Amino acid sequence: MKILVVGASGLFGSAVVAALSPRHEVLAASRQGSHRVDLRDPESIIALYRSAGPLDAVACVAGVVPFARVDELTLDDYRSGVADKLLGQVELVRQGIAHVRDGGSFTLVSGVLSEEPILTGAVAAMVNGGIDAFVRATAIDLPRGLRINAVSATVFEEAWEAYGPYFPGFRPVPVVEGARAFVRSIEGADTGRTYRIGY
Repeated sequence: MKILVVGASGLFGSAVVAALSPRHEVLAASRQGSHRVDLRDPESIIALYRSAGPLDAVACVAGVVPFARVDELTLDDYRSGVADKLLGQVELVRQGIAHVRDGGSFTLVSGVLSEEPILTGAVAAMVNGGIDAFVRATAIDLPRGLRINAVSATVFEEAWEAYGPYFPGFRPVPVVEGARAFVRSIEGADTGRTYRIGY
């Protein structure tokens, strides 16, 4: 299969690329590199698909949201998270329908905070929940046998030193477990699912 991985340069994205590369042709896209994309810019997404050509699957492991206490968050903070991680992935699917072959798939990234909140995580919780709902609704409406799923992971062991203090009592998991869920989504037959990793 020919698979586009958006967010390929990050910790999670690199693990997804490594899990898929032995069996598939993988195009690695990020804000830097040969396949550049900015999820906040629809024209950037159009250009990415134009350069990638026909695809069998699209995997997104990207999206940025602000973290702050709810009494410190501004309306622009909420708009920023929605515009980047939520609407960016929605646009990746919307534009991608015409570029993914019959029976192909989309796999998006959400996260644990929609179900297991933390202090300062209101924007992330809202956005992640929106992604999971979008996946469920879109799965019954996609044409030509296209499939869509999401991967929602808890905090990763490899990022625990930096993020552990924000996740008191959470059990971290290896990033390879999240990558396996992307493989399952792309190579399997499920649609409309959110694969929950580590919770």
